[in-house]
Amino acid sequence: MELTYTLRGGYYLPDITLGDPPGAPPLGQYGRMRRAYLREHRPILYGRLLLGERLFPHLREVQAAAHERLDAIMKDILTLRPPPDKPAAGPVRAGHMAEARRVAEQAMLKEVIYA
Repeated sequence: MELTYTLRGGYYLPDITLGDPPGAPPLGQYGRMRRAYLREHRPILYGRLLLGERLFPHLREVQAAAHERLDAIMKDILTLRPPPDKPAAGPVRAGHMAEARRVAEQAMLKEVIYA
């Protein structure tokens, strides 16, 4: 990739466009989390991805991988610890599912977002 520069106010500034390509759907929660992690904890990698115009494709890949991994972990958790089936166990079932989701999300964050 070749960078071009524009003279502005006596300084040559690189012609870099930041953001999604036109018509792309907005980033989801996990894509935004990955971007924040890279910006704060991996600034060199963040800069390379940004300058190479590969940041948003990377964020979209991580976002898709996060959703796939979350689904797989949830399936494993619910196989090992199935939720109660009785109709009267509605609140207990909801609590069980919420806890399974929380555990699965924590594992996914460590494996995908913060890796």
